[in-house]
Parts: sequence; C-alpha cells; structure tokens
Amino acid sequence: MFRYFENLVDPFVAYEQVDTPPTRLWPFMLGYSQPFMRIFAWAALMSVIVAAVEVGLIFYMGRVVDLLGSPPAEFWQVHGTELMVVAALILFIRPILQLFDVLLLNNTILPNFGTLIRWRAHKHVLRQSVGWFENDFAGRIASRIVQTPPAAGEVVFQVFDAISFSIAYMIGAAILLMAADPRLLLPLLFWLVFYGALVRWTVKRVGPASQAASDARSTVTGRVVDSYTNIHSVKMFAHDTQELDYAREAISETRRTFQIEMRIFTIMDAVLVALNGVLIVGVVGWAILLWTQGSASVGVVAAATALTLRLNAMTGWIMWALTSFFRELGIVAEGMQTIAQPIDLLDEPDAQSLRLGDGQIEIRDLSHHYGRETGGLDHLNLTIKPGEKIGLIGRSGAGKSTLVKLLLRFYDVERGAILIDGQDISGVTQDSLRSHIGMVQQDSALLHRSVRDNLLYGRPDATEEQMIAAAKQAEAHEFILDLQDPEGRTGYDAHVGERGVKLSGGQRQRVTLARVILKDAPVLLLDEATSALDSEVEASIQETLYGMMQGKTVIAIAHRLSTIAQMDRILVMDRGRIVEQGGHSDLLAQGGLYAQFWARQSGGFLNPEAAE
Repeated sequence: MFRYFENLVDPFVAYEQVDTPPTRLWPFMLGYSQPFMRIFAWAALMSVIVAAVEVGLIFYMGRVVDLLGSPPAEFWQVHGTELMVVAALILFIRPILQLFDVLLLNNTILPNFGTLIRWRAHKHVLRQSVGWFENDFAGRIASRIVQTPPAAGEVVFQVFDAISFSIAYMIGAAILLMAADPRLLLPLLFWLVFYGALVRWTVKRVGPASQAASDARSTVTGRVVDSYTNIHSVKMFAHDTQELDYAREAISETRRTFQIEMRIFTIMDAVLVALNGVLIVGVVGWAILLWTQGSASVGVVAAATALTLRLNAMTGWIMWALTSFFRELGIVAEGMQTIAQPIDLLDEPDAQSLRLGDGQIEIRDLSHHYGRETGGLDHLNLTIKPGEKIGLIGRSGAGKSTLVKLLLRFYDVERGAILIDGQDISGVTQDSLRSHIGMVQQDSALLHRSVRDNLLYGRPDATEEQMIAAAKQAEAHEFILDLQDPEGRTGYDAHVGERGVKLSGGQRQRVTLARVILKDAPVLLLDEATSALDSEVEASIQETLYGMMQGKTVIAIAHRLSTIAQMDRILVMDRGRIVEQGGHSDLLAQGGLYAQFWARQSGGFLNPEAAE
C-alpha cells in the first residue's frame, strides 16, 4: 500500500527544461506542480470530506444529547439501529477516509514534491556557467538548493492539510449553527471578521520577515562553509578569531531577523486567545439564552459548545499553519533568487556538435574585459596550427587564463571569435567542445570521491587496465596503492577528501594528470601543470607531458620557463596582447620581455610581477 502511494508520481519524470524560469512566486510553484495536479485535486477533495465528517460528528453528538431525552427503556429499541450504523461509520469508514487523506499527503506529495524540486533545481543550477558560480558563495547556493524543496513541500502540505480543511470546516460550522438557529451564526460571523483581520495582519508581516530570516540563514551557511573550505588558510594565518567575528556578524543578523519573526507570533497568540474567548462566550452564551427562551434544545447547546471549543483549539493551529505557509513561501522566494535565475550562457538553438579534424585554432580580433574597460584580452589575433605546441607566458593579469577560459567557453566572448577547425565555438554545443579538450589546471582540486571515480571522470567508459595505465604514466600508481581512508578503503577505492585534501599537492596533480591522460583529448590545455611537483618528479612527469602532447594541439601556460622552452612557439602576453613570439633561442636573442623574464628567474621561475 505504501509503495503504491509513494510511486503515484515519479519525481524524475522527463520534462521540458526552461532556460528562463518564472521570476514570480506562484508561476514558479505552478511549474513544479504540473506532475502533481491530479493528486492535488484528490487531496483537496479528501480534505473537504474529512472536514465535513468532523463537523458532522459534532452535529451528531448534539443529536445524541437530544436522543438521551427518550425513556431509557425504549432507547435502544427506538434508536439502536441508527446508533449502530453511526458507530460503524466512525469505526470503519472514517479511518479509511482519514487514511486515504494522509497517504496522499504524507506518502505521495511530501516525499516526491520536495525530491522533484531538489532534482530540477540542482539540474538547472548545474547548467549555469563557471562565471555564475564565481559570483556567489557555493555554500549559499547549496543552502538554497537544500532549503527550498522542503519549504515548497510544506507550502503544499499546509494548503491541503490546514487551509482547505479549515475553510471547509468553517463553512460546515456556519451551516451547522444556521441549521440549529440562524441567530447563532451572528457571533461566529463577528468573530470571523476580527479573526480574518488578525490573519491579514500576521500574514502581511510574516512573509517578509521569514524571507529576511531565510536569507540571513543562507548567509551564515555561506560564511561557515567558506571558513571550512579554506581551513588551511585560516589555520596558517592564525585567523580563528577573525573567522569567528565574520561568522558572528552573520549569526547575529540571523538572531535579529528571527526575533522579529517571533515578535509577530507572540502578538498573534495574545490577540488570538482574546478573540477565542469572545467566540466561546458569544456562541455558547447565545445558545444558552436561546435554550432558556425555548428556542433551542439541549442538543443544540451541546453541539454549539463542542463546535466552539473545537474551533478554539483549531484556530491556533490554523493560524500557525497559515504563518507556516507564508513563512515557507518566504523561504521559497529567497531560494528563487538562485533557482530561478536564467541560464546566462546558452548553446545556440541550432548548435551542432563540434566536428574535430586536425585541431587548428584561430583567434580573430578577440577582446574580452569581463564587462570592464580594462583587463582581459584586447584585439588578440592568433592562429595555432594542427599539432602545434604553444607556450604562453606573461605577468599576472596579462590575459593568459582569460584566453584559456574563453577557449573552453566558460564565458562568451565580448568581441571577435574563436574557431576550431573553422567552426566558431559559440555555434557548437558546450559539451561537445569541452569533450575534445583536456585541461590540467594549477589548482588540482579533486572530487570528494574515490581515486577511481576521479580518474574515470576523464573517461567514464575506460577499462580498469586503461585507468591503471594512465595512472602509471602519470607516476601515480605506486602511491595510489598505498592509500587508505578513515573508512578503511584502500588503493583506487580510497576517498581523497573534499577537493582532494587527503592527498599532497603533488599527488593531487598527478591524479589530475592521469585523468587527462585517460581522456586523451586532441586539444590539450596546461595551466601550470607541474607547479605542485618537486624537481625530481617534475623531470619524470615532464617526459610524460611531452608524450601526451604528441599529435595534439597544445597551449601550455607556465611561470617556470624551463617547462616550455622546448615548445614549437612561445607567446609572450602583456596587457591582453601578444607582444613577442618565437622559439626560446630567438626570443632570448631579441632581448625583449621574454629575455628579461629569463634573466630574472631563480631556479627557472618567472617573477610574474616583474616591472617593465
């Protein structure tokens, strides 16, 4: 039974991805709700039925009080059949209806609705560009992905568990009182006016207050995660106190926003108790007055009393449900600031897969300044022949990394074009472009998974033998066999920790090299590929790199000039332009910027901040 209801909706069902999600709250929620519309209709119907049964029970309890006025000797003979039927309904039909209602809410909607939102939100965020991620805290992004689905699920739950139930219950209560005596409806209507005003006052303030509190919590998460992710820097600079102050500022703001939220609830509770007192005295008092005048039976008084006491108990729950509803809506609205952002770097509608031939790269009048007036690249023109090995050097900020990012299309170029084998990379799919490019970065961060998972990231369909061969070629196989993580996993099954923190810098770099070797892409980008290696290992890896380069088009960025001295051509960049190019000997003979860099080296390192 549970499995049947749990599987009524598939949260991973295929859907049409939207590049620009709705930015308004209800269209946003409606988009995620489409697979659930039939279930929502059933949930609403069951909520009304359950409320009607509850009101009906109170009405019948009043009738039972009136029936007790019959002579005891004749009671069961006259009313026994009726009471047995009602008892059967209470014992069997009511639990079945209630069970069906809670199964829809607890087993169909809640687990699947949150899962669907979490899956689709994560899928949407993963499609964002590298630049988009660079403009926010990873912790805050993750916090919103985690917080929004349960908040949206709670919104839906409250709609059917509380709001639709309470509306149906109020209507049923009004009908019951009016059927007993229309005058009993007057105190209820009077109370409803002021109760509605209280709800309006509360809801108007809870939404913004909840969104502010949710945003503050996300900021705390972002700051705490930032400290933990960079714990080595925190400890190395002995900045525990500074990080605590940084976190305390956000935690204090979270406390302040939560205090504002709780003040609203306190006022609401105090006013609600006073209003409910008016309801009880008004309805019950009026019913007693009608009874003394002979206009109402004892059963009517009993039913009116039971109904008002039930409403008294329910109103607090309804109010909390409503405030919870709008509080969770505030969290959803805050999460939309991340989840509903449009994809900022898209494939063209008619984009085709890159058809790689020889691997020639052409850069035509390329300018990119990240939206600023300076920095980046400035009118760059360059042709890299198929199989040519290019060394790229320059001071920090010269534009080397920008060129690599644009080649990978992490950003769209602001002006000009990049062509690979005659195809403008802006017109091909991003995945096909990057599948033909292998890259080893200076920051050799790894996934918090096993060594095997990290290696196979380069080529998921590789065999065990191919994976091990790549590790051996990168001088990584021996140390991998000696690895053991805290869970007892060893060798290629050992987990490397967040960003590969359990490995040394050199070990991480060799795993990264092995991953790119396994990928065997025809275009190879190396950004300080051997920067984390000691001299002895670097000499060995250098041979591996030269082996990797055979038959590939290569761009290698290096500050250690000895690593690129044997390249076919060396390009010297300065202020976004190529100012010198040629072979190592030719550039030294020119006596220009390259010669100055070479002269300033100590042990083969370039001083990237060297003055002109």
